[in-house]
Amino acid sequence: MSLMDVIIVPDPVLRQEAKVVETINDDVAAILDNMAETMYESNGIGLAANQVALLKRVLVMDVPKGCWEYKGKDRHGIMQIGPSSQAKEQETQNLLQMVNPEIVQASELRSVYSEGCLSIPGQYAEVERPAKVTVKYIDKHGKEQVSDFEGLDSHCVQHEIDHLNGVLFVDYLSRLKRNTILRKVEKANKHTQLL
Repeated sequence: MSLMDVIIVPDPVLRQEAKVVETINDDVAAILDNMAETMYESNGIGLAANQVALLKRVLVMDVPKGCWEYKGKDRHGIMQIGPSSQAKEQETQNLLQMVNPEIVQASELRSVYSEGCLSIPGQYAEVERPAKVTVKYIDKHGKEQVSDFEGLDSHCVQHEIDHLNGVLFVDYLSRLKRNTILRKVEKANKHTQLL
């Protein structure tokens, strides 16, 4: 396995739609394994192929079990997600590697979580999404799977599928908030390049 370079905004690949994977072979399995290693090394909980400059519909994610809980509903009935009061992030890996993931069902109940992104480093914002989704995908062994996701797991899988469609979490924000975040990242990039 080898680490891959995570690209950051405004790289145009992040705005392109990834292509369906027609055949799952050793090359695709190697990409998934390298993406997983890159995600762990970067301290992320999800990574989509666009983020490593590959336009293939593959993603990896690992939300540690027990690391989040619902904190109640706001006055609009939207579920609030936060860190677990048990606050022990488990060492056990909960790795999912998905090929051609597709959301086949989404709940009307909504939830909010402060999302970040390896391609938009150091920036976070509250994003509202369906609280529960059902995703159909093919695993790295070529078997079709259907899984239900809730809470932070739901936000993560939706965030990564968005990447495969050329959508970033900042697209859910107001234009002012989105532009402020993107300017901060651009400024940090320029500063880093000068060093």
